[in-house]
Amino acid sequence: MMRKAGLQAMMTGAATAGLLSACVQPSAQDTDAKQPFTPRYLGVETQLLDGDLVNFHVTMTGAREREDVAAYGKCAAAQYALIRGYGFARHVRTNVDENGKRWTGDAAYVISAALPKGLKTIDAEVTVQNCLENGIPTV
Repeated sequence: MMRKAGLQAMMTGAATAGLLSACVQPSAQDTDAKQPFTPRYLGVETQLLDGDLVNFHVTMTGAREREDVAAYGKCAAAQYALIRGYGFARHVRTNVDENGKRWTGDAAYVISAALPKGLKTIDAEVTVQNCLENGIPTV
């Protein structure tokens, strides 16, 4: 009799837990995972500001979040560094703006031949390869 009551309580608890979990709202990650990522990369404008400081303006649609726009700017900076004969870049800042479905990024990087000091440095060759593998265009 005691075993039957214990089993019944466990089943009732499991049913209640199942019903409660059905009421939980999906997290943002669950929602994002279901949305297809179909970016359109609309172009990069490059501007040499001072010495090795370069500004990149990128435009795209279909971004999921700010990081998608920042990645586009990073890819542009890495390719630009290689074009100029440099192997590295250091991220200075990236500003991202969303206007409807259109996203823009304004990123600044210092390009250099040697690994620069700082925490946000990139190896241009490795970064360009990663961009190609992820379908992100470069300059």
